[in-house]
Amino acid sequence: MSSVSSFSPLVASLHVAIGGAVGAVLRYQTGRAMTAWLGAPAMSVFPWATLAVNALGSLLMGMLAGWLARHGNVGSEQLRLLLGVGLLGGFTTFSAFSLEMVLLIERGQFVIAGLYAILSFALGISALLFGLVVMRNFA
Repeated sequence: MSSVSSFSPLVASLHVAIGGAVGAVLRYQTGRAMTAWLGAPAMSVFPWATLAVNALGSLLMGMLAGWLARHGNVGSEQLRLLLGVGLLGGFTTFSAFSLEMVLLIERGQFVIAGLYAILSFALGISALLFGLVVMRNFA
């Protein structure tokens, strides 16, 4: 069971869904816990919870990718889907971005990595601003 084709798309999707649900709840609870710890005023000045989730998610994605690269065999695809795509994807999509950036850099694809970083940031912010403008003015 080391590839997606060895189990059904439904089972693969369930792995992602279960992990994603847990990751989303953990993200929400992290924000609540940090607000209780630092107080609402500190949280309104800087997005501490998002920063913490992104940093922790990236650390965990690196650890998972390293572990799977070293020890992955039977069941590793299920773990990748459950923990990487699902849990960490629900916890933070920044962890996937971080993994993809490091893989591009490790392959020596520096121009593509730079382009990916710039486009991800610029398109993400631009798309959010466009969505806000559309909804504020036309909806």
